[in-house]
Amino acid sequence: MTRWLIPALLLVLALVSTASLLAGTIWLGPDEIVAGLSDPAPNLTAMLVSEIRLPRLILAILIGAILGLSGAVLQGLLRNPLAEPGLLGVSGGAALGAVIAIYFGFSATFILASPIFALIGGFITAGAALMLSRGGGTLSLILAGSAVSSIAFSLVVLALNLAPNPYAAYEIMTWLMGSLADRSWDHVQLGAPFILIGGFLLLFTGRSLDGLALGEAQAESLGINVGRTRMLALFGTALGVGGATAVSGAIGFVGLVAPHVIRPLVGHRPGGTLVPAAIAGAVLVVTADIATRIIRIGPPINLGVFISVVGTPFFLWLVLHVRKQTA
Repeated sequence: MTRWLIPALLLVLALVSTASLLAGTIWLGPDEIVAGLSDPAPNLTAMLVSEIRLPRLILAILIGAILGLSGAVLQGLLRNPLAEPGLLGVSGGAALGAVIAIYFGFSATFILASPIFALIGGFITAGAALMLSRGGGTLSLILAGSAVSSIAFSLVVLALNLAPNPYAAYEIMTWLMGSLADRSWDHVQLGAPFILIGGFLLLFTGRSLDGLALGEAQAESLGINVGRTRMLALFGTALGVGGATAVSGAIGFVGLVAPHVIRPLVGHRPGGTLVPAAIAGAVLVVTADIATRIIRIGPPINLGVFISVVGTPFFLWLVLHVRKQTA
């Protein structure tokens, strides 16, 4: 089963990616997709495929992959099945950075101001969590990340309360709900380098996570540098998830759900979960993005909202499942 898991997931990702290029308000046929990707002439189909749907698809794959990968790494590092990127405050810090850009009007004068500020905010909160947990263990890191995340969320709510006008409040709320609509190649160029570098760093933690499954003391006795692994996980998450949140807004639950879907299929080995969880995360986000385009029950559903609605029942089941196991 493990041998065929990654090829099977890649096949599913290829299928949903093809569907993503086909689906939308204007449905396209496979021949139109091929023509749009291969024809350099500036016609409507070519622009729709290459300038709107393709960058949106690439962002969905990158964002889903880094969220799934970082969730798998953090659950293995912290040995906590409820761990996900937001636990370290990266998502909250990125959200606060984007809100600051919107609140003070920077986003109105420069289209990429919100993503850039979000990236800076994610780095600051990750650095703060690392400094606060210095010298402590896993529990210290969890508490520091939770504290930093709570502070960032409080400031976001304060900005909403003091928004200078209804339009600013609406723009802040829209960004916080997460979306890939109207994303362009500029957003890909901004987010992709950080996501790829962050993912590369996270993949280096695989062997160490297998050792940490035995406990920190046992891992150190095997020659694993726990501090270095913690640094790689935190810095990789800050880079990758910060870059993802910067271009898409807040998207939760992917980092929680994807590793849990994969873990039983790889024998619950933390290191073996990383790559499959990244692919599963990409499949989840691409599929959810397709759903937001074809499900019409009023105004369009934002991507982050849709994933939260689907992910909340899973989270509830997971809490009950963990409680049953520890009872």
